[in-house]
Amino acid sequence: MEKTIDPKSVVKKKYSEVVNESCGCCAPTARSKMDTSFSMAEDYSNLAGYNPDADYSLGCGVPTKHAEINSGDTVVDLGSGAGNDVFIVQNIVGSSGLVIGLDMTQDMVDKANLNKQKLGLENVDFILGDIEAMPIDDNQADVVISNCVLNLVPDKQKAFAEIYRTTKRGGHFCISDIVSEGRIPESLKASAELYAGCVAGALPKEEYLDFVRQAGFVNLQIRQERNIDVPEQVVREVLTEEEWKTWEKSGTGLVSITLYAEKPAS
Repeated sequence: MEKTIDPKSVVKKKYSEVVNESCGCCAPTARSKMDTSFSMAEDYSNLAGYNPDADYSLGCGVPTKHAEINSGDTVVDLGSGAGNDVFIVQNIVGSSGLVIGLDMTQDMVDKANLNKQKLGLENVDFILGDIEAMPIDDNQADVVISNCVLNLVPDKQKAFAEIYRTTKRGGHFCISDIVSEGRIPESLKASAELYAGCVAGALPKEEYLDFVRQAGFVNLQIRQERNIDVPEQVVREVLTEEEWKTWEKSGTGLVSITLYAEKPAS
């Protein structure tokens, strides 16, 4: 029988463990099964508004660097975790702006609200919700951001349609995410550990971009791109020897992209 996973249950379980064990890595993968983990995250520590209590190193980029956020903007962060990007954005939008962090894991929302209380912020909201059906009004956000989360969403077409719905006309998004060059083997896709670790859910880059275009966004720009080196032992833990040889020959790899796109003004 073909092995299947419930992606949302996997993600909730793994990221609850991250909070409860204070274990930070973009691959909750490796902690339980291997001695060596790997991280896709970039350094946030030099950014204004950075809060180390909110940083579990779960991202694969720094979308706030490329998001063109202005003072007074309303910004929505999808998959906001413990609030890492939200607190950076709050420093940019100032007291006249609003930042909404959306996450589907209750433990993450609770941790984010605890961090918010410690910082004494009033123009930040953390809410529990699903990216495929956001509890956010139409045309609410000037800017939508996300960091290494959309690849964890099973229905990416629905997710980008929701991003389009909640973005104001003339607004835009800036998303860092993991995509693939080539197709991910089915056995990797069936791995719950690698799904939660941002590996197994990665779509081929052009397929990912097509979902963005189909949602109605225009002026797509890849503002940053870098290769992600997945350690051999992480992949070989899942693949058979024959599958590993096929993977090696295929040239399939993972890429972190930071993508910008706009909702038409009219």
